[in-house]
Order: sequence, then structure tokens, then C-alpha cells
Amino acid sequence: MRKGGNTAEALRETVKLARAVEAFGFKRYWVAEHHSSPSFAGTSPEVLIGQIAANTRSIRVGSGGIMLSHYSSLKVAEQFRILDAFFPNRIDLGIGRAPGSDQLTAAALAYPKRQADIQHFPQQVVDLLGFIHGEIDGSHPFSQIHVQPGPFPDSAPEVWLLGSSTYSAQLAAQLGLPFSFADFFGNTGDYGPTVTEIYRNEFKASRFLSEPKVNVTFQVICAPTEEEAKLLGTSRNLNRVAWIMGLGHGLLPPEEAAVYPLSAEAQQHIASYSRGYCDGTPDQVHDWIVERADGYQTKDVGLVTNCYSFEARVRSYQLVAETFGLTD
Repeated sequence: MRKGGNTAEALRETVKLARAVEAFGFKRYWVAEHHSSPSFAGTSPEVLIGQIAANTRSIRVGSGGIMLSHYSSLKVAEQFRILDAFFPNRIDLGIGRAPGSDQLTAAALAYPKRQADIQHFPQQVVDLLGFIHGEIDGSHPFSQIHVQPGPFPDSAPEVWLLGSSTYSAQLAAQLGLPFSFADFFGNTGDYGPTVTEIYRNEFKASRFLSEPKVNVTFQVICAPTEEEAKLLGTSRNLNRVAWIMGLGHGLLPPEEAAVYPLSAEAQQHIASYSRGYCDGTPDQVHDWIVERADGYQTKDVGLVTNCYSFEARVRSYQLVAETFGLTD
């Protein structure tokens, strides 16, 4: 969300962006889960996924991700089986362990119940897979539950584990699931290739995958000139340290963000995070992505591009698609 904008506008632009990147040749489009945020409007990925899939034709649509610890595995399985019933072979279910919010909001999401013990997350994932595929073990206390809709033997949501540490990487390896690493956080790239290598080394083949499958998502802004790309990036940079500055609004216009007075602490945080981003020309972004992806030993790459201007955001994805030859 931009300063002066609103949630409805941001959500509609999310659907418009999906239509645009599908036309550019991108193959997958994921939406995140954030709560109580002045900058991000996606509180309900499962609802947004339905809108995006209904307004596109072929691109895979999914969650990046559902914060599973807030919910029951049964409910999430039901929601995504419904999505898959409407849009077979197009739905991805990325799940994360983080709260996607501050601790107060996490408590409100559970209230009046207690917050789920994070120690139960691995069992939640196992249960989720069982409910989605109708394969709950007979000894399980919920084995008699009939998960609806179903069965759809020829189609099911593809489940991914998301993470920025070894925890989710090792769990994905143990369960034989694909793993997506969040390099786009800006401060995780230094150890990210090590995490994905641990995933590959510990991977156990499953009914879902016979060999490891790694996605990595980068933060980039692409513009005709490096100067413009870096100017556009100032909106994202300031938003990244908004909590330090006590700011309660969305993305500022880059002309305003570029001259915003920053404390020494905020400048240090921006410098730390910005080393993990690429703001540049098509050639610069292309070479940076290729080099970083090689470090992760994958060609399955996602991009996060946060700009104040929706038009600049769309143009960034278009320039990337062109430089990689995705467009027809």
C-alpha cells in the first residue's frame, strides 16, 4: 500500500499485476499473509488467490505463504481443495512457520484460545498433507473425517515449505517437499546457499518429489537507468525501517523517501538490508539474478518488487521478462 492509497486499491492492483505478469510469461504468482501492517494489505491469501486465479488463465497461483501455526490443518486443507476444484493443477500452497505479524496481533488471531505451540508445526504439516491427499493414517484420531471437496485424484494443490533458516529446509527435506528460500528479506543471502545445500543433502524422496526442488525469491527493481531504479528503491528502503522511525503509513513517493531525514540506526539498517537487493538496469538485474541463482543451484526464481508507483512496478517485471526472454 502506498501513502495516500487504501487497502481496496492495493488488492485490485494485485490482481491487475497478476494479469500483467501472466502476459509477460511468468509461470507462478504467490501472495503473502501479513496482519496489522500499514504497508501490506494481504491478510487473507486464500481469498485473494481465488480472485487472482479467476482473473487469469494459466499462471499458477499460490500462497507465499499461509502462516499455518495460526490455523487448523483441516481448515487450510479444505480451503485449498476448494481452490483446486475451481482451478485444477494451478494452485500452490506455500506454508510458513512465522506469525506474519507482531506478537500482539498473533495473540488476537488466536483469541480467545491460546496461541498454538510452535513445537506442533511439523505435525501440522503432516496432518495438512494427509487431509489434502486423503491419506490420514488409520491410527490418527481424525482419520474418519471426510475432507471436502474430494476426492480429485488427478489434481491437488502443490505444497511448498517456505523459510529463511535451516528449520524449514530440514523439515521440507524430511517430508520430501519442495522448499522456497526467502532471499528477498535482504539479510539472508549470505547464508541462503548453505541452507539450500542442507536441504538437498538431507532430502528424502517421497510421493510428492523424487528429487529436491528449490525456489529462491529475490528483491529487485528494474528500470531503464540505474539512477531511476535506485530512486524507486528509496520508497522500499524507507518502508523497511518505518518501525524505527515510528512511521505509520505505507510506501512514500520516491522523491519524498529519498530526502527523508534518517537516524543513524535507520541508515545502518538500510545499508545492511540493501546489500541483498538489486536495483538496476535490465542488464544489471539479469546478471545479478543469474549469479545469485547459480549460488543456490536453481533456475526456479521468484521476484519481489515493491514500488510506490504501480506503473513502475509493472514495468520492472516487464523489463525482467524481456531481458530473460520470457515474452513472446
